Amino acid sequence: MASDFQFLRLARTPEEFITEGTTYFILDLFGIVLNFFNSVYIAIERARGNSQRILHLNMGVIVVKLALTALFVYVFHSGINMIAVATIISQLLMFSAAIYHLSRKGNAFSFSLRSISLKRRVVRPMVLLSVPVIIEKMAFSFGKVVVNSMCTIYSPLTVGALGISNNLGGITTNPQNGFQEGGSAIISQSLGAGLPKRALEAFRCILIINMAIGAVLMSLTLIFLGSISRLFSGGDPQFQQMICSIYQMEALGSIPLGINAAVMALLYGFGKTRISLIINFSRVFIFRVPVLWGLQQFTDLGDISAGIVMAVSNIATGVLAVIVGWITIRQIKKQYGI
Repeated sequence: MASDFQFLRLARTPEEFITEGTTYFILDLFGIVLNFFNSVYIAIERARGNSQRILHLNMGVIVVKLALTALFVYVFHSGINMIAVATIISQLLMFSAAIYHLSRKGNAFSFSLRSISLKRRVVRPMVLLSVPVIIEKMAFSFGKVVVNSMCTIYSPLTVGALGISNNLGGITTNPQNGFQEGGSAIISQSLGAGLPKRALEAFRCILIINMAIGAVLMSLTLIFLGSISRLFSGGDPQFQQMICSIYQMEALGSIPLGINAAVMALLYGFGKTRISLIINFSRVFIFRVPVLWGLQQFTDLGDISAGIVMAVSNIATGVLAVIVGWITIRQIKKQYGI
């Protein structure tokens, strides 16, 4: 337990968060392990085209998590740790489904120790494609920790408001990321079938859909921001205003992030994961951390700086994605003679 305290203090987590959140952090790690196995299962089902099964399972996970959270909070009046327990139980639902479907006889995608191969021709392509994505995800998560750490100079409430703002942003970005994941599979399958033109058409569809999602959901969240933020503020008007101020800035990146998600689908589909690593690394360590440092060093804007840096990084990432996407499409057309 002491080591966990030191780890959280190294990340400059406010002491009041450490006292209440250490056990939650440990429980959350168990949830991450389960989510790792569930992600592998979801990837297998996606490869088989079983998107409806994934939808039903994910909806089941959400319903179970919400029901258990409501039970623990409103009936048993439990603390934050039981919310983590609710998450673990809901993830176990998906894990159980994975065990059931992958252990059925006659399933071509079932798990078998005899089918495992570590030969170079099998492992090398996966490593070359996956390592940049792994580094990208790790760097992005680490960057978020750095930003939260830098925001502690304002107040613990700023860190909380930024986290809530990020979650509100997820209302828009999660559907966009869903189209990114599904779209990258379609693009990859089209390319594998020798239909590069169809792959580019799929990218155009994803781009249009994601931009539309960004515009619509950004508008809706901003219209109802007062009511939504009130749910998270705990009746504290100052905290509610802080949430609104940060999210109003962050929401400006909804359409640019939709463009970025579409370009990510294109890059993943064509196996250009090294380029996607550059974009997402830039998003945090060029467009976010240095900008926040500059605002803290040369301005006295206060906690609104957290919102400004989110807007700058998201919009700049969208602009970079447009440039990369344009260059990549030209290269693809030249390569395949389209």
